[in-house]
Amino acid sequence: MNLSWMAWTTGTAIFFICIFVALIIMTIWAIKWPQAPRVGILRIKTTPGDRLFLSLLGSAFICLGYLAVFGTPIYGGMVLCLFYAIAVFRWV
Repeated sequence: MNLSWMAWTTGTAIFFICIFVALIIMTIWAIKWPQAPRVGILRIKTTPGDRLFLSLLGSAFICLGYLAVFGTPIYGGMVLCLFYAIAVFRWV
């Protein structure tokens, strides 16, 4: 398989592996312990999978904004993303 089109750095590989692992864990969780959708602060029904998607999407925008304002390294943006994801899973 020719993957030379992508700049596969260690950080890039870890990022995609973490997303893949999160999807596997969420799938196993949904199969073993199904959860009914719940209404949170956004006033929409969301499942854990929806909340994972919202946290990943929001984290992308947080990282882009952090890069625009502060530049690299992006460690501070990652900390913000962690708190954002915790908030999404808790209150959304």
